[in-house]
Amino acid sequence: MHDLRCIECNAIYSGDEVIYTCMECGGLLDVIYDYDEISLTREKLSKEALSVWKYRELLPIRRAPVTLQEGGTQLYRLTRLAEDLSAEEVYVKHEGMNPTGSFKDRGMTVGVTKAIELGMSTVACASTGNTSASLAIYAAKAGMPAVVLLPAGKVALGKVAQALMHGAKVLTIRGNFDEALRLVRDLCTKEDFYLLNSINPYRLEGQKTIAFEIAEQLQWNVPDRIVLPVGNAGNITAIYKGFKELKRLGLTETVPKMTGVQAEGASPIARAVREREERIDPETKPETIATAIRIGNPVNARKALKAIYESNGTAETVTDEEIIRAQKDLAQLEGIGVEPASASSIAGLRKLLQNQEIDPSEQIVCITTGHLLKDSEEILKICPRPIEINATIEDVRRVIFTKRPN
Repeated sequence: MHDLRCIECNAIYSGDEVIYTCMECGGLLDVIYDYDEISLTREKLSKEALSVWKYRELLPIRRAPVTLQEGGTQLYRLTRLAEDLSAEEVYVKHEGMNPTGSFKDRGMTVGVTKAIELGMSTVACASTGNTSASLAIYAAKAGMPAVVLLPAGKVALGKVAQALMHGAKVLTIRGNFDEALRLVRDLCTKEDFYLLNSINPYRLEGQKTIAFEIAEQLQWNVPDRIVLPVGNAGNITAIYKGFKELKRLGLTETVPKMTGVQAEGASPIARAVREREERIDPETKPETIATAIRIGNPVNARKALKAIYESNGTAETVTDEEIIRAQKDLAQLEGIGVEPASASSIAGLRKLLQNQEIDPSEQIVCITTGHLLKDSEEILKICPRPIEINATIEDVRRVIFTKRPN
């Protein structure tokens, strides 16, 4: 069994209520469990392959899940890129290897399943792209209608295509993501649709399984630091909660330093951390090449700041140029292709190491949140075009042996 608790005033709500924020103070909600009733052991977990639902004892669902076998993503140890960064032990947890190509699948398998459990008939979200794709696909699997609101002209076409192909009703608004979220929250209230943005605490419960998998993949050693992109701030919140739960259950002994990375043009959380503030000053006109984190007023900011401060972590900003460099480095030095927002974790790590804010001897895991093919238009803008030649061996050899700028 589980309940919901407000992070501000500690008000408690039943897990059977359709509720997203505290009715007393408007604060964000956490899912809480009776941990004394949970009997997970390392030995028990070792008998099942990595996946979101192997951790069902720590998930707030009582029915059969709506699943596409999400989770179980690769944890790669970096070699050439780690040497270039002058860091000793760096890993990438590549969430782009989930069924729809992003980490959002972990939250959506739980969220859509919870919608059915609560008797909801339609699901909805606002999105910068990945959430809409994931919602559409899991709703299709469940046989539920889905409605998504996107900021017009601000979402990568690969993500829009996923939402359209899987039958969602896709609306593009003349405004930014924060305006889309305001509208969809109003819509869900008036039409009794189930909201599946990360303000919904059940979404984050699925995403926390990233922490569980990292611990298992490192033979139950918790890394010193997690570095990840921050947009709406649900993932940094969820992963921190996952590591705290592992420690509470006695499966691990520590929690990592949570380190968030934002694009300079959309960095309210990083600014708040620099000034040691408890609340953010929203960015009214967020802009960055990294569309997935182009968010000026992240709904989970309060939870994210708590995660950073409590874990003795930090936050950093990176330019679009630094993101592009990191994206190319990860692809060309390690063979790992990610969308721009994902590369911000590598760009932020490089900056923090150069500024001597991170000890290079730390064991570090970077989260990459989405696959390269999610945002192929940007790839074509930053990479050289294919070279058209005549169909002769002379032309082939001439071009191959002529140096070309990256």
